[in-house]
Amino acid sequence: MDPQTVLLNDATATQQFGQRLALHWLEQAGQKPILLLSGDLGAGKTCLVQGIAVALGIDEAITSPTFALAQHYSGAKAALVHLDLYRLETPAAADDLFTQEEEEALALGALMAVEWPGRLSFVPEGAWQLQLELVEANAPEAGRLATLTL
Repeated sequence: MDPQTVLLNDATATQQFGQRLALHWLEQAGQKPILLLSGDLGAGKTCLVQGIAVALGIDEAITSPTFALAQHYSGAKAALVHLDLYRLETPAAADDLFTQEEEEALALGALMAVEWPGRLSFVPEGAWQLQLELVEANAPEAGRLATLTL
């Protein structure tokens, strides 16, 4: 499918887009795709995951797993595995963590959202790829562009 680009005016719009993605993900039959989230620091990746969590019925606060590397959440509609590969310096380390968490996500039937997927040595087959870019560098209040490839 060709990439689709959407303008997200603020954090609320970013979270709402995350909710729509999660609802679309829930509608998928069979093995569900992994969501790869790319974008610079502050582009809105974690904000988008917060919206995903709302749609999955997760009541916990969603924070960036930069230091924990992975967070697991249970929701009324589905679980969420939120992975952040930013601090992993080698593709081998990123690949190992990804593989471990992918197995867990499959076992839980969870949506797996991966921040900084460029650290991996491969692109997971069938993954949804979302690129977030600030409309104006250093001005998140100006909004962001979300380009989704399914």
